[in-house]
Amino acid sequence: MRLAPLRGTRILGGFMKLAFLGLGVMGYPMAGHLAIKGGHDVVVYNRTPAKAAAWVTAHQGKGGKVAAADSPARAAAGAEMVFCCVGDDPDVREVALGVNGAFAAMAKGCLFVDHTTASANLAQELAGEAAKRGLQFLDAPVSGGQAGAENGALTVMVGGDAGAFERGKPVMAHYGRAVTLMGPAGSGQLTKMVNQICIAGLVQGLSEGILFAQKAGLDATKVLEVISKGAAQSWQMENRGKTMVEDKFDFGFAVDWMRKDLRICEETGRQIGAPLPVTQTVAGFYDEVSKMGGGRWDTSSLIRRLRK
Repeated sequence: MRLAPLRGTRILGGFMKLAFLGLGVMGYPMAGHLAIKGGHDVVVYNRTPAKAAAWVTAHQGKGGKVAAADSPARAAAGAEMVFCCVGDDPDVREVALGVNGAFAAMAKGCLFVDHTTASANLAQELAGEAAKRGLQFLDAPVSGGQAGAENGALTVMVGGDAGAFERGKPVMAHYGRAVTLMGPAGSGQLTKMVNQICIAGLVQGLSEGILFAQKAGLDATKVLEVISKGAAQSWQMENRGKTMVEDKFDFGFAVDWMRKDLRICEETGRQIGAPLPVTQTVAGFYDEVSKMGGGRWDTSSLIRRLRK
């Protein structure tokens, strides 16, 4: 696939040349916001070329110039900022440092922003490698799910240098309603771990509560309407409670992704001496859901193991 020439003039407050690596359920709309809402020129890369070609077709002529590249290096060449949202540590390392990785093609001073939920150790490793090459690096995992990405309303938790953060924040704001620097490299990933630890316990509690209501002969939807006005209220209850009652589980963030995230939480907990008994238990429950064939169900499907 030929790489189209880009406009991307670089003036304060003006358009930039950007690259986005990874067009999954999160990356696809995030890259779109950069091109349409931000008006930037965006080159995308995806391991499945057809997905990148489809993204270009969907966004052509709607904002900045768009194109697809056949490698992370070609996408990153000439870019002022490179964004990444892939699967796990090995995937990030591959697109950044692997053969045809982005780091080798990035000009000095270029900023690499990793939106993948990955380990803090990897973030620190890549920050160090970026510094050696004269690059900037931010770890910036997101929360808000597929709907948040599509609506440009993600929460972005960032680790890295304050100067790099101030440079990248206005661009991330195209898809982030809250973009916050949490500390040095790795802090964004550690904050995302806290987020996932809290969600795991909430979804399990919500699952048990809904099943209890149903077994007790109550109208579970009505119960949720009532208790959501009190201390039990949560994002999960407001956004997933009714669909859990209806046994519907096709809302973006998949069980197998949560299993990966909780594995990282457990590994980090052992490293820093933070016990995670509830997280460990719920991670095992998600393993059961995956074995039931629910690896692609969304995380609120945790209730199905109680119903089986």
